[in-house]
Amino acid sequence: MAATGNEEQTLLPDIEEEAEGMEREMESEEEEEGMGVEQSDEEDEEDTSEDERENEAEIQRLEEQLSINVFDYNCHVDLIKLLRQEGKLHRLRKARQKMSELFPLTEEIWLDWLKDEIRLTEDESGREKVYELFERAVKDYVCPEIWLEYVQYSIGGMGAQGGIERVRSIFERALTAVGLHMTKGATIWEAYREFEIVILSTLVSETPKLAEYQAYIDFEMKEGDPARVQIIFERALAENCLVPDLWIKYTTYLDRQLKIKDLVLSAYERAVRNCPWTMGLWKSYILALERHKADHQTMTDVFEKALNAGFIQATDYVEIWQSYLDYLRRRVDFKWSRELDELRAAFARSLDYLKQDVEERFSESGDLSCTIMQIWARIEALHCKNMQKARELWDSIMTKGNAKHANMWLEYYNLERSYGDASHCRKALHRAVQCTSDYPEHVCDVLLNFERVEGSLEDWDAAVQKTETKINRVNEQRARVAEKEALQARQEEDKAENRRKAKADKKGQKKSQKANRTGDKRKAEDEYEEEWGEDAGMGEELFKLCNSIPPGFRKNQQGSSEAPRQPQDVSKEPRKDENSVFVSNLAFNLDDPDGKLRTLFQGCGTVQQVRPVFSMNGVFRGYCYVQFEDQLAVPEALKLDRQEVDGRPMYVSPCVDKNKNPDFKVFKYKTAMEKHKIFISGLPYTCTKETLEDLCKQHGTVKAIRLVTNRSGKPKGLAYVEYENEAQASQAVLKLDGTMLENFTLSVAISNPPGRKMEDKGVPSRLLGAAMPRQPQGARGKGRTQISLLPRSLYRQSTPDAKAENGTVSAPHTTSLSNEDFARMLLKK
Repeated sequence: MAATGNEEQTLLPDIEEEAEGMEREMESEEEEEGMGVEQSDEEDEEDTSEDERENEAEIQRLEEQLSINVFDYNCHVDLIKLLRQEGKLHRLRKARQKMSELFPLTEEIWLDWLKDEIRLTEDESGREKVYELFERAVKDYVCPEIWLEYVQYSIGGMGAQGGIERVRSIFERALTAVGLHMTKGATIWEAYREFEIVILSTLVSETPKLAEYQAYIDFEMKEGDPARVQIIFERALAENCLVPDLWIKYTTYLDRQLKIKDLVLSAYERAVRNCPWTMGLWKSYILALERHKADHQTMTDVFEKALNAGFIQATDYVEIWQSYLDYLRRRVDFKWSRELDELRAAFARSLDYLKQDVEERFSESGDLSCTIMQIWARIEALHCKNMQKARELWDSIMTKGNAKHANMWLEYYNLERSYGDASHCRKALHRAVQCTSDYPEHVCDVLLNFERVEGSLEDWDAAVQKTETKINRVNEQRARVAEKEALQARQEEDKAENRRKAKADKKGQKKSQKANRTGDKRKAEDEYEEEWGEDAGMGEELFKLCNSIPPGFRKNQQGSSEAPRQPQDVSKEPRKDENSVFVSNLAFNLDDPDGKLRTLFQGCGTVQQVRPVFSMNGVFRGYCYVQFEDQLAVPEALKLDRQEVDGRPMYVSPCVDKNKNPDFKVFKYKTAMEKHKIFISGLPYTCTKETLEDLCKQHGTVKAIRLVTNRSGKPKGLAYVEYENEAQASQAVLKLDGTMLENFTLSVAISNPPGRKMEDKGVPSRLLGAAMPRQPQGARGKGRTQISLLPRSLYRQSTPDAKAENGTVSAPHTTSLSNEDFARMLLKK
């Protein structure tokens, strides 16, 4: 054990010494390594500076060599690489510019140049320089990579004004240049498709409407690509299949531009199935079938379907018959009788059809001028040389109410002149002179000119005598008509003068009554005192007490803190009608009408004054006058018509003195049919403009909406919606009529309001004779002050002593008197 302890004591110093030695060795190694790192960094810096010096020397050498031989291509390439490697941007740009002026650059050089410039671009002006650089790059070689880089860079600027159009333009040019590239052209197509998908997803949140489709169609038709035009038409028709104008536009384009039989006839077949009521589509369909050599049975079948389509006008049936008859006439070889017999049978059937079926449905044949019979007569005369049949047809035409028209006789005369003889021409003109009532002078001139060329002296004398007799009779008729019209005009003038006099008399009577009102009151008080004696003193005191109550007293007694309003004295400053508007339908309890209306109209112009109208007891009467300093403010103020004020629609109208302008009307809406506007009834009372617009804009562009309300502003369940054109309005009627909105069934039709019934101004609305009390009253009437304002000479009081025949008292007889009668009665007093 002792030996072992000694060994441990001897080993410990040795271990400690070894550890210290190892530490010293590690420290020395670290110092050596640190010195080595510092030495290596210094060596790298020396190597870098050495490389820079060598590269700079090489750059200078290349520049000197280019100064000697500027067309050394490889020297340009090496110089550009060294400058790009060294990051000398200014010298690099000059080197590239110089090389591009001498040589077309490769795809790699251009891409490096473009990417460097793109990284340095910071503002919009810098982007324009990059665009110019791209334009230079695409002119050197057909490089798909450069075009792809170009379109990708342009997408970054699509947020600027016109950016999307610029991107599309670059894509179109790229497709033209490299779209057919075998390996890389598909990349451009894919990028273009992705771009349009992104644009569509951000800009189109709902299905395009008819107006947007029409604008798109017009754009594509201007561009002229048939495939694109056809696909946009098909897209539009898939969502607007009941719009006839769209089908007509599409079929016309196919018929005139593409002229492909299967495509054209298929489009027409779909068109007439979707819009069978449109005659124009059937008419064009028949022409297209004939143009593309369809067989006769197909033509006949289509025509029969057209007759059963249910057209909305009688004239539509006339036109479809004319189209079919034109087809039959073109297929007739007049040397053979089979087709001619079929044509004559078709003409006869058309006349029977118009007379029976069409007249039964529309109460008219639709062919007032007998156009079909005229065509048949001309065919018989020209192609068949059958003037006898032509004359029979014209006799039938004249018996249908056309004998009074000069143009019909002249048409018949021209037919006889071309294919008949002089005898029948003379006969036709003599009948024309006898029957014509619209332009007899013209027919007479034609007859005289005909006899100058064809007739004998006897024929001339007969023609002169007949024409003179006709002209004299016509002049007499015209003189009688002119005399009658003059008499009616004088009567109208007399009526107008009587109305003016009646208004003037009424106005003068009102002024005299107003001026003498105080004297009437005093006279009544005197009579009252004479009749009642001492008790009249109490009545007088009561009368004075009632008059001493200030206006608005009762209102103040009910707790109102406002001071009573007095009627405004506006005599100092007369109203300027041309600078004023009349505001009505305001609430009677409107607080501070003056201030509220000033605030409301201050946006229209400088308000000079507001004149609310109050009653004698200070209560606001619900209307006022607003006068501006400038006349130009009046049109702006009229735009506030129907604006809601305290829950009621405010009516704003021009300020016009109706005594000076009795025919002035404030009603501003049309009373005739408006084909671009629809009328909707059955709306829920809670329906708002926004709800109605969301419902109606699905069928076209909504320009205006007017909800009909009563004077208190409550809706009536009616509305007018104005569209951009008639086609959109018709589409809305077809789609909306009978639909449900909040459990209410809507009725929709084209706007056709009834005419306004105007009262006869010549008859006063209330006669003085009708102002007599319904029950017997005293001499004072029933007014608040118990003073009668009716002149004594006009008041007839029945007396108990009056006796009639047979011992009975006759009922008082009241006669309606005019203003002039009243005036004469007053003057007698």
